[in-house]
Amino acid sequence: MHEASDAVSLLSKLTRRATSWVAARRWPTRRLPLGVAAAVLLSAPLFGCDLSVNQWFAKRASACPRPQAAQGVSGQFNQQQIEIRNLRQGGFRGDFFAQLELARRYEGQRASDKNLDDPVEAATWYATALANSAGYAPIAAYEPRGKGRSASRFDDCRAYERHAAYGALDRQLSRMSTEEREQVRNRVIYILSTQGADGFRTLARMHDGYFGPYGEPSDNLQAVEAYGDRKRIGAPAALDLFRRNDVDAYLYNYLAVQTGDVSAYVMLKDFERSSPQRASYGGFVEGKAKRWIPPYEFYPADSPDSGVPHSDESDPSGEARESALARLHELPFVHVGEALSYLRIIPAPLLDERLLSLNDAQTFQASIGRPTTGRLTPIEKVRAVQYAAVNGSSKAQLVLAVMYSEGVGVPRDYARAYHWYEEAERQGSPEAKYAMSTFFSLGLQGVADQDRAKAVVYQLDGALAGFKPSVWRLQQLLAQVSRPPRAPGERPRPYEARPYAGPANAGPATATPANLERDYR
Repeated sequence: MHEASDAVSLLSKLTRRATSWVAARRWPTRRLPLGVAAAVLLSAPLFGCDLSVNQWFAKRASACPRPQAAQGVSGQFNQQQIEIRNLRQGGFRGDFFAQLELARRYEGQRASDKNLDDPVEAATWYATALANSAGYAPIAAYEPRGKGRSASRFDDCRAYERHAAYGALDRQLSRMSTEEREQVRNRVIYILSTQGADGFRTLARMHDGYFGPYGEPSDNLQAVEAYGDRKRIGAPAALDLFRRNDVDAYLYNYLAVQTGDVSAYVMLKDFERSSPQRASYGGFVEGKAKRWIPPYEFYPADSPDSGVPHSDESDPSGEARESALARLHELPFVHVGEALSYLRIIPAPLLDERLLSLNDAQTFQASIGRPTTGRLTPIEKVRAVQYAAVNGSSKAQLVLAVMYSEGVGVPRDYARAYHWYEEAERQGSPEAKYAMSTFFSLGLQGVADQDRAKAVVYQLDGALAGFKPSVWRLQQLLAQVSRPPRAPGERPRPYEARPYAGPANAGPATATPANLERDYR
């Protein structure tokens, strides 16, 4: 009798659990007959990982199968750095599992990864993975008949991965200061902004109250669980990373439209029609979008205790970027040399790239997490100027502003140009003051603050009187980066060296400062 009572009690508990499990799968919520509940319960493992971790079989959930992280041959020199670089390439391209793996590596979950421990970077990649639609977009609905079971299991285990990511992100953020959380937020915004229209649309959803905390559908179970309830705490720190704000949601939708993406335009119109108040933000947001720049010039090249620097693996493709990099030869190398000197990579500026030693080039490449080939690529030369600019060199800031103004090395972007002219002006650069008075008084596209630019012109009329040589130097710099290639037979321009032949069968390494100086003359 006692045993029968225990059996009935057990079946009653199983019925309640099966009913809640079925409800979590969006099935009808009415109480099921005892036999059906038991049948469903016994067949549960066939459906793969459960969407709700609160059920009795949560411990049976597991991570999705995935390819082994890209890596070199076992035991290869610097293998850890190679693995991290390959994972970062996948993470910047939007690989959901690469983003999760990066987060775990930086969290130092394995003993071999303890040297990578970096809470800010771990939280950055957990948040990026949660915002990745590849983690929650259903697959089972699109599978051919007969393959639904395996697809359903993949949907379920991705859900388990996302639940675990919510918990891990919450733990990381709950231990951080306000400044560290700001770093995480800025890095996520930068990563997504490098993905063009898709990234901006994701950022718009993350700030839109009609979506989940990381842009997923509002009824996504992991998002719902993250909010918690009276009986169970959710993930408050993770929910607080990106605040809901209609203006920011509108802003990122608007930025997506500026990339020329048609679907972004449709989404923006839907956003405007969703409420009269949202539609009223149009003029304000348009002006804000013209001044918007990413939080970083490029991904912060920090080197954690591991010595493996954070490399920027944003995709350099795209017609505008490729065209800008193709024009980098128009920028005299002396500006790259001055940037490397400011960064203390070399003791003094160099006029010619041929004078840059192999070790010096490798030192700079290693400092920004690039392959140490010993020969600077065009994007690495751009990085040298950018790195010096963000570290406070007024000369590099001025050069970078000109590069953005002219589309040399970087796509033409007047908002960023204005930003770097301002940064150089704050340090007292007379050339920057002159540039602001000439460039931005003309009402260039992308510069919204025209009144301030015109005010600069009036204020500098008298101040520029003592800076005529500086004005001339700036004009020369602008001419160097914007003039067309030399015609056949045309004499070399300043800072433009003729090829040095040297002795017969000698290579570029035979060039010397004296010979180069002769070429410049």
